[in-house]
Amino acid sequence: MRILLVLTCCFGLAFSAGAAQQDDQGNNQGKKKGGGNAPSQPVVTQPTTAGKIKGQGRYNANANLQQPSTVHYKGAGKTKWQGPVTGGNPTNLSGQTNVSAKNTTFNKSVNKSITVNKNFKVQHFNLGNQPNGRYQAVKFNGNYQIAGAHNWKGSKYVVFQNYHPQWHDQGWWRSHHNRIVFVFGAPYFWDSGYWYPAWGYNPGANYYYDGPIYASNPEMDPGQTVANVQSALQQQGYYQGEIDGILGPQTRAALAEYQSAQGLEPTGTVDEPTLETLGMV
Repeated sequence: MRILLVLTCCFGLAFSAGAAQQDDQGNNQGKKKGGGNAPSQPVVTQPTTAGKIKGQGRYNANANLQQPSTVHYKGAGKTKWQGPVTGGNPTNLSGQTNVSAKNTTFNKSVNKSITVNKNFKVQHFNLGNQPNGRYQAVKFNGNYQIAGAHNWKGSKYVVFQNYHPQWHDQGWWRSHHNRIVFVFGAPYFWDSGYWYPAWGYNPGANYYYDGPIYASNPEMDPGQTVANVQSALQQQGYYQGEIDGILGPQTRAALAEYQSAQGLEPTGTVDEPTLETLGMV
């Protein structure tokens, strides 16, 4: 009887322990399935891609590209683009259409276009006054050559490259040239569109420029030709001196400046290309 009672008690204790273990397992399974008392996990915020990225502007937290109002892009050479861009990558302007053309400059080669003055009218000037004391007369030099002429390119400058002064008496000049004029007492002979100093014809004559003066028309003596050149240069703002018909230093400097601006050889002389652009031919 005692043995039976002991067995019964042991059996009951074993049964109670098994039931308690099953209740603990059930509660743990409920918590794993998201039961109401489960604590929430902390939220980790990833840093946004903020800050400047070279060539791509600034990104905000949503990673949307914020375009600058003006883009300065330097490509190859000296090419420079400037203007507003409405969208796309500002480092690639090839696909953009909203680029201001007036603010865009290109590395172009300078093209000097020659402009002919069609409004200039040749006139006759009174050149009766002697230029004594205002200019320094040049002296005869049989070996003289026009400085820099060998660098002037083109067939219309060959006459300056080949020029050499000649000294002869009146008889020689008259027998070789049938057209001779006097400007301020200095004789000039005509040859193929140019006036040249006739050195020796009048040994006491003063010349203020030693070289050919292009006129194209023998009716225009060298004094009138130079005077009209001075007038034309004066009208265009290159010459501020007196219209006196003398190819002096100030006139030659104005000629060289004008010629350079026109894309001509800056000879500082009265040559054919210059008279063409001035409208005198």
